[in-house]
Amino acid sequence: MLKLLRCPVLSRVQSTPIDLPTSLIAPDQTFNSMKDKVCIVGSGNWGSAICIPVGMNCQRLPNCESIVNMWVFDEEVQTNEDKATRKLSEVINEKHENIKYLPGIKLPENVVAVSDIEEACRDATLLIFVLPHQFLPPLLDSIRHVVHPSCRGVSLIKGMDFDKKLKTPVLISCQIEKVMRKSTPLRNFKCGALMGANVADEVAKGQVCETTLACDFGKGSGLNERTRLIFDSQTLRVQHVTDIAGTEVCGALKNVVALGAGFVDGLDHLGGN
Repeated sequence: MLKLLRCPVLSRVQSTPIDLPTSLIAPDQTFNSMKDKVCIVGSGNWGSAICIPVGMNCQRLPNCESIVNMWVFDEEVQTNEDKATRKLSEVINEKHENIKYLPGIKLPENVVAVSDIEEACRDATLLIFVLPHQFLPPLLDSIRHVVHPSCRGVSLIKGMDFDKKLKTPVLISCQIEKVMRKSTPLRNFKCGALMGANVADEVAKGQVCETTLACDFGKGSGLNERTRLIFDSQTLRVQHVTDIAGTEVCGALKNVVALGAGFVDGLDHLGGN
């Protein structure tokens, strides 16, 4: 465990200072005066759950555009007993419910399902990544060409990748940053992480939950707090830290611990410890 936390990849994430690209923004469009345009990249169980507090917050916060795009991998879903099917994005926009991945839960009406990834992310200033990490590479190449130059990201993807050559773990947030920075206007793109022992259904139903937002979007810019407020609600309490690597590693390892605890709990004739 200590060896993992001391690996070069993680230490670089914590210590590399990067200035925000304010020079790329028109003088009348500074971070403080701009409204955030939020896009949720992913619409599965967790993506549909997190869109509820995010959508509600964007509707009431004065520094956010009220419409929140949610990218949907379009698929045909059965809508009634006669086995008729429709595109999932159409059903979400009509019923305000993800009948496949989060049935029975109403989504905010200002959350709009968009099946075209470029259209969903166009001019976005905040990207919320919440999808299986193996789908990221082809999507990021499309996303980086259409977002706003001041765009930043938050990853809700639990897990880590592994560099076979360096034999070190790789943070998902680092992978996102690496690809996004291939576009010159995004050379200072930063990605944080939102991690916690959260169950999507509990967040969606408004049960009391707690989670941690790890990001460092620049001291004095106010972006860290602005980003926290987009997630925070009366039932989802969000705490902010700047340790992105530590938060993301804990988010991945907690699932391993949870599985092990479940295996042990399921065995008979064991003691309490």
